[in-house]
Amino acid sequence: MKNFVVKTLANAGALAVAVWLLDKITLTGDSTGKKIATLLLVALVFGLVNFLVKPIVKVLTFPLFILTLGLITLVVNALMLLLTSWLADKLDLSFHVEGFWTAVLGGLIISVVSWALNVVLPDGDND
Repeated sequence: MKNFVVKTLANAGALAVAVWLLDKITLTGDSTGKKIATLLLVALVFGLVNFLVKPIVKVLTFPLFILTLGLITLVVNALMLLLTSWLADKLDLSFHVEGFWTAVLGGLIISVVSWALNVVLPDGDND
């Protein structure tokens, strides 16, 4: 459970950095508290998308992973971010990613920041 919380917080932090750096990734809210709550909910949705959908997409696109030497990962990450944006809209969360290339850059930023945060933050496996 602790590992799940840490990964969700890392996703939230990574999403916050992407929102901060890219104008076309937006998170709106009336107050800072509402923005933080929305960010945490979007991080949960993003985590679920990566847990449930991403492995299926990776299996289906395995030949492209080999052919592109893994560069297709950028496209897969962008698609997961766009799916998260679509789900956030359906769940009435004020998070939106505008365009594929914004999603590619956002996916890259989120991957790097969440990796760095997962290195720094403690996980439940070391107890």
